[in-house]
Amino acid sequence: MNTAESERLVTIPLGQRSYPVVLSHDLSTGQASDILAAQLAGRPVALISNETVWPLHGETLLNAVRQAGPAQSTAFILPDGEENKTPQQWLRILDHLAENGVTRDGVLVALGGGVVCDMTGFAAACWMRGIEFIQVPTTLLAQVDASVGGKTGINHPAGKNLIGAFHQPSAVLANTEFLATLPEREYLSGLAEAIKYGFIQSAEFVHWLRQHRQALLRRDPEILDQLVEQCCRFKADVVQQDETEKGRRALLNLGHTFGHAIENLGQYRDLLHGEAVAIGTVMAARLSERLGLAPAGLSQEVTAALKDLNLPTGLPQPAAEAETRRYSPQALLQRMRLDKKVSQGKHRLVLMRGLGQATLAEGIAEADILPVLESFCQAV
Repeated sequence: MNTAESERLVTIPLGQRSYPVVLSHDLSTGQASDILAAQLAGRPVALISNETVWPLHGETLLNAVRQAGPAQSTAFILPDGEENKTPQQWLRILDHLAENGVTRDGVLVALGGGVVCDMTGFAAACWMRGIEFIQVPTTLLAQVDASVGGKTGINHPAGKNLIGAFHQPSAVLANTEFLATLPEREYLSGLAEAIKYGFIQSAEFVHWLRQHRQALLRRDPEILDQLVEQCCRFKADVVQQDETEKGRRALLNLGHTFGHAIENLGQYRDLLHGEAVAIGTVMAARLSERLGLAPAGLSQEVTAALKDLNLPTGLPQPAAEAETRRYSPQALLQRMRLDKKVSQGKHRLVLMRGLGQATLAEGIAEADILPVLESFCQAV
């Protein structure tokens, strides 16, 4: 297959701030190369990656950047892991920009997964009150979700993504061949964010994922290209309608309020983001049943779909007795209270009326949430 045939293009339609998402197997040719040449040539460029991704794919990006002909390029390497998505590490990016004279006409290029994409985007949003950046996502989670839509941010000790800004990239260049180097858990974590789109708005997409389960698990290139393209189209449609999450875009948080609490309690080490979201989605489905929003059996259907993709659907078993209390119902509820969507002690949650029918539910009482959390904690 030649480059032109293998390229896929999705546009994020935001008027003058519209940008392309290019799915290509070669950053040095075709539309990806054209975009890099147009946006980097003659400008100071800072490449931001992490210590795991850079040795694998840094040279590929460097070759593409050199071909684009920038006047100056530097690289800054972050430590890997969600636990490093901190103000301290984010400030190190800004220090690098200052030390290397990246001015208002500079461009940042993020090479990595969701953490690198989020941190680079937030650095770009804040440096000199906002400069341009390009996303080159290397994980499935980043390709189907984190790199698209302009959500940027870092974690606070009190909770995930509490510090951030909406700042759209200039382009997203996704190469699904990068996914071949992903560890299995990281890859499956990305499938959780992919199936989320189906749970939210397309039962047909959930069925497609289950139908292609074997191809997805063996990382079939053609199926992966189709998967990433469809997820980006789902995301483009939502972002076009609601860029700054005033309404419909909030539906993309299905499973995330529960999931973020689980991640935070596990100190971002017990579970990967997609794993926590998968568990959180089952919690949301079970709460939907409890409130009478969804018919009985929905949570079982959601659980089965997630298990098909080898994703967890229950809280992790504690490694030691002292850790048993980590995921207590009260501890989870306490973390959920710090979510950005809580108002006057009531919770605003994304729930489900059925498969492919997410809904934003206001004013959910903790008395209804607590029994759901208890049912999961008792199973640990």
